[in-house]
Amino acid sequence: MRATFAMDRRSFLQTGATLGTLSFFDASSRALPASSGADDRAYWVRLLTKIARPVLSALSERKLKETMPVEAPHGNVQERRQFAHLEALGRLLTGIAPWLESGPADGAEGALRTQYTDLARKAIDAATDPASPDFMNFSKGSQPVVDTAFLALAILRAPNELWKKLDARVQRNTIAALQSSRKITPLYNNWLLFPATIEAALSIMGAWWDPMRVDYAIRTVTTWYKGDGLYGDGPELHFDYYNSFVIQPMLLNILDVLSDASSSWCSLQPEMNRRAQRYAAIQERLIGPDGSFPPVGRSLCYRFGAFHLLAEIALRKQLPENVAPPQVRSGLTAVMRRMIDVPGTFDENGWLQVGFYGHQPEIAEAYISTGSCYLCSAAWLPLGLPGADPFWAGPPQPWTSKKVWAGDPVAPDHALSDGFRPGGQA
Repeated sequence: MRATFAMDRRSFLQTGATLGTLSFFDASSRALPASSGADDRAYWVRLLTKIARPVLSALSERKLKETMPVEAPHGNVQERRQFAHLEALGRLLTGIAPWLESGPADGAEGALRTQYTDLARKAIDAATDPASPDFMNFSKGSQPVVDTAFLALAILRAPNELWKKLDARVQRNTIAALQSSRKITPLYNNWLLFPATIEAALSIMGAWWDPMRVDYAIRTVTTWYKGDGLYGDGPELHFDYYNSFVIQPMLLNILDVLSDASSSWCSLQPEMNRRAQRYAAIQERLIGPDGSFPPVGRSLCYRFGAFHLLAEIALRKQLPENVAPPQVRSGLTAVMRRMIDVPGTFDENGWLQVGFYGHQPEIAEAYISTGSCYLCSAAWLPLGLPGADPFWAGPPQPWTSKKVWAGDPVAPDHALSDGFRPGGQA
């Protein structure tokens, strides 16, 4: 039955012909050619559809649990099977939501977007309908609060397509699903932001939301700030990608929706935005000349989802000085090409497999399963920008490390609030 819901090869080839001639598995892509913004966008959309289609097609027919493999490298398949399906849905939608919300309405890409917004709404229906065979676990165990929050974040990013256009019945079911996650006590780390994100989504749905959950998360995470754009994941600093996976994107989106509800929350926004811009600058510099980046910290199976925050800042058109939108596009495209163009990234039916560079089950933590991998979608947030935006319209540009290692001029890098002044001394 799995083959039924794998991407149909002919339809995939037709999609590729419509959107351009770039190939996912062209070995020459490792040379990282300088492609136009239109070519890069076509590649991103094709990658999005390749990864999203198995999940959303199966869910739209209420057969995700029947068809999606659950790979759990630590031998805990039965445990992770309780959570993997909501992981796949919430994480996938959180990254493609801006494209669903603001992508083009016409042309080949517009036709795809129309198709996928319909699939996404059917998927939410299947996941939240108690009568559905794909009704998901929003409340049993601890993990569901994580992926309920990613689904909530998707709704915050696409309130028209993923909320207002839902039938009233589906809206009621979705509210109930989000509310049911309140029984889960979050861990004392980045998890505090998951209940807060869920409450932010409930607030735009017209449901009662709990300001205390939001206030506790914001105030606590603020005390974990370590400097130079970095928060601790809990009281201690963890040298990993959780500032990008979760902490800073969720803080920004929570405050977008709820800052007006509290003067203290509102007062935090300018500084949190400044910190996010600094961390985005750091992330851009982490992309190596060949599109690689350091495999540091846990949850590396989220692949290029590690650049969630950089993609968020690009979507907001708030990239820091000396970081041009086209160089971010070029850098992220290089990362995607390097990571996707590897045997083992997908199984024979088009589902993502566990790994960082290809299929590497050994690199996974015990909480990782097939569904976890779909957080890679977070790098696609700039697809919510129109094709005429400088991010897409500008000519290709080398990103910082590519310029540095080519011997090109590069501005100096300085920590946030490090006391440096042009013409002075550090």
